[in-house]
Amino acid sequence: MCAGREVGLGTMNGMTPGGHIPEATVARLPVYLRALVDVADAKLATISSERLADLAGVNAAKVRKDLSYLGSYGTRGVGYDVEFLLYQISRQLGLTRDWPIVIVGVGNLGHALANYRGFAARGFRIVALLDADPAKVGERLGEHHIRDMADLDEVVKGESVAIGVIATPAVVAQEVADRLVDAGVTSILNFAPVVISVPDHVALRKVDLSIELQILSFYHQRSSGAAAMAADISADLILPAG
Repeated sequence: MCAGREVGLGTMNGMTPGGHIPEATVARLPVYLRALVDVADAKLATISSERLADLAGVNAAKVRKDLSYLGSYGTRGVGYDVEFLLYQISRQLGLTRDWPIVIVGVGNLGHALANYRGFAARGFRIVALLDADPAKVGERLGEHHIRDMADLDEVVKGESVAIGVIATPAVVAQEVADRLVDAGVTSILNFAPVVISVPDHVALRKVDLSIELQILSFYHQRSSGAAAMAADISADLILPAG
């Protein structure tokens, strides 16, 4: 095993059908996609790079550069065709086909993931929920009955699972990752708050909510500190009356 190799969304399991696209661009494509879905729902046929940039929170030059990797350059004075751009980005992210997913670990987080309807809308089909707790096995959750971890190999092969989602406690996450790899899963999304190792041929992404909160805490503290300092400076500049 090697240290977990983290990859961008567009490189998971051979999802990038075109040439090389920078990781930073890949990370922004889902943001563009979400904005374009809203624009399409509003029945708008075209969108300018400036408007897409505003919706995505980036600058227009970056949008044009990112979309150029898809072979999409827009039309001067008109912009980009929304439906075609939706198709291009969806194809590049591998969303024009079905991706079977298995979720391992059906605690609070596993329940939330299993009930999230956004997966299916984006081409990610949950085919099974698995847990090692005998008390949970057989419990119905949405369209699925929770299955025993002993069924993992059967599920992966029978459903041609593309992505394994780890939502277990940290202490068993590595064991679960090993079992997913042994069963033939080559793309893993890890929600457990621990670093796991996978072989080189396995794509790994990690989502650690506690780390994201700590990063937000850093920026909030810095912002609060700057505001307090500004207040102190203002107070010092106020001259006493008389």
